[in-house]
Amino acid sequence: MKKSYSSATRCNEKSFAATRSIQGIISNIIFYFSLLTLIGIVFTACKKENANTPAEEAQSINSHAANSEGDVLANYTGLSPQTMWELQQVRAAVARYRDINNAIKDGYSNINVDVPNMGHHFMKTSLVDATFDIRNPEILVYNGLDTGNPELVAVEYAVPLTYPKPEGFTGSSDVWNGTSGFPFWLVHAWVWKYNPDGVFNWTNPAVDLD
Repeated sequence: MKKSYSSATRCNEKSFAATRSIQGIISNIIFYFSLLTLIGIVFTACKKENANTPAEEAQSINSHAANSEGDVLANYTGLSPQTMWELQQVRAAVARYRDINNAIKDGYSNINVDVPNMGHHFMKTSLVDATFDIRNPEILVYNGLDTGNPELVAVEYAVPLTYPKPEGFTGSSDVWNGTSGFPFWLVHAWVWKYNPDGVFNWTNPAVDLD
């Protein structure tokens, strides 16, 4: 009887131990499965965050350079990546001057130079010197002034002819004009209105003087 009882007890103990062992294995499986799931969620979130970061940065850089026509610079070809990058800096730097009131507040004034297929010119005389400063153009060019809807279409750089012709933008596409009748080396950059004749061309057939 004792032997039977002992055998039953040992059997129950083994069964209980086996059950505990199985339960432990199941608990471990559940734990590691939960851990792997958590790691997967965190990894996916990180991937999404990293994937969005460049887009968010690009949006931040270009947010000031967006208009109803989109980024007109994307339509220009034949320019080096460095030149395109410089033109993007120009767009971003003068984006606030799409509101002509901001330009006037910052010292740009109408110099009454109104040229067909070019526009109305506003100059900040305090910027005129021997230095070519890509982010601070001496002249802003507007269209639509006569109709009361001024639109920023281009910037223009002006360096007195008493100084050597500026190096200007990277590459040789920006041809500086020293024979305009004004005492300056001049070059346009059509960064807010696409110019089918080229971003640095003197005039723009897409612009009507109004």
